[in-house]
Amino acid sequence: MRYLITGAKGQLGRELQCRLQGQEFLATDIDSMDITNQAETLRVITTYNPDIVIHGAAYTNVDNAEANPDLAYQVNAIGTQNIAAACLKCDAKMVYVSTDYVFDGTLGRLYNEFDQTNPQSIYGKSKLAGEILAKQIVNKLFITRTAWLYGDGDNFVRTMLKLGKEYDELKVVNDQYGCPTSTVDLAEAILHLAQTEHYGTYHTACTGTTTWYDFANKIFELAGYEVKVLPQTTAELGRPAPRPAYSSMDNLMLRLTVGKVMRSWEEALQDYILSNQG
Repeated sequence: MRYLITGAKGQLGRELQCRLQGQEFLATDIDSMDITNQAETLRVITTYNPDIVIHGAAYTNVDNAEANPDLAYQVNAIGTQNIAAACLKCDAKMVYVSTDYVFDGTLGRLYNEFDQTNPQSIYGKSKLAGEILAKQIVNKLFITRTAWLYGDGDNFVRTMLKLGKEYDELKVVNDQYGCPTSTVDLAEAILHLAQTEHYGTYHTACTGTTTWYDFANKIFELAGYEVKVLPQTTAELGRPAPRPAYSSMDNLMLRLTVGKVMRSWEEALQDYILSNQG
């Protein structure tokens, strides 16, 4: 089985490379394959001729996307279209990593794969556009929506651990609910799915739901830091891009098709902190 990874320098890309050691894979990023360049993308992918393409490359700066919508759509929509066309050309399975931001956050319960999408931010809209374009082109497609990702790279957990060493009091948003997800768990779910022919849309987030405020408190508790966390509203933070207030997801299709149950966010976080402090 030959894999091709896009966004290989990102958190998920790094984890996938670790998990694929000993197997055939090509790790690509913008310096080796610009996904917004159709000809280049087609050349690189068809030359390698992979069985599975895991498309993790994306424009993920949620706030900057509001000021640069064309760039966000160029990467997240057109880039995904180019990947899909190349997958079709070499009859490869495609995994497109999407996001909880495709929802508006007003449902008031866990979102499953059959709930209506309604993104509010340019980032969410451009990622949903990528989903739509990929579905129009590729039949052998897995769409894997995830959320609040952390792994090897810059992320909320590492930021909190860094700030927790410098300050004894921090303000953290307490009115956004989601599913913190470790790249370890996401990579495992993606590779598990990719071995099957259960094509479709999947929610692939660690189980359970929390706020950024409670997430931060759990990080400090597990790390043994004495930091006072003060609740803050999204409005008080004043970010340019709207965030879904409640975007926690139910991995319904993952359970129903392949019987895969992802770990709780607390268990995954505990392992991550132990490995980062060791």
